Amino acid sequence: MKTIIIEDERLSAEHLGNLLRKIDATIEVVGTFDSVKQSIHAFEHGVTADLLFVDIHLADGLSFEIFNAIAMDTPIIFTTAFDEYALRAFKLNSIDYLLKPIGLEELRQALEKFNKLNKSDYAIMLDNITQAYRTMNKQYKSRFMIKIGDNIVSIKTDAIAHFIFEDGIVIVATDKNHLYPVDFTLDQLEGILDPAEFFRINRKVIIRINAIEKSSAYFNGRLKISAAFLHDDNAIVSRERVNDFKEWLGR
Repeated sequence: MKTIIIEDERLSAEHLGNLLRKIDATIEVVGTFDSVKQSIHAFEHGVTADLLFVDIHLADGLSFEIFNAIAMDTPIIFTTAFDEYALRAFKLNSIDYLLKPIGLEELRQALEKFNKLNKSDYAIMLDNITQAYRTMNKQYKSRFMIKIGDNIVSIKTDAIAHFIFEDGIVIVATDKNHLYPVDFTLDQLEGILDPAEFFRINRKVIIRINAIEKSSAYFNGRLKISAAFLHDDNAIVSRERVNDFKEWLGR
């Protein structure tokens, strides 16, 4: 079996190569690349393997950039010293991920998993990686330019308290309680606002996390929020959103 190691730490790459040979002397490391740029160049020039070992955090960027640039169906085992990146990689439907320092048994188990996989799944895995990379690197809106008569008002998202749908239009309320109409629906706003900062608590309101003063139990399994400039009737977290809301607050 031919493998490629993409790793920016030379000792880590050598360690992985030695472990592979211990497990199976027929495994051949046909290439070791230490950057996104070098890896893309190699794949563009026809370098291939049966399996890739890929460090997620390379010196010149995340390795997801490689698969965003190159179409391939080679299976991947991710390696990383960072748990947050490892968990992301695992959710991308890669074969497996290995936390550094890599142990012999963990590597053996990952190879066994690779050998059991249906090769028709590889293209799907790589597509999932590419799509997740694009989502991870999405640029969320940082300000809104709002036309008021002949003037344009610039509002940064970190100055927003909430958005609310009233009388057929969406209104943005700032943390100073200035109100402006915006040319977006709430559904559209959910797609362009940072989900770590904003949450849609019901069909009428998207609130920013810093605007929330407290939340408390409310009738029929719902929650009630205390937030400046948000009236009680609109400050209710709908029952179907309560669990997601609690999880969002606790991140």
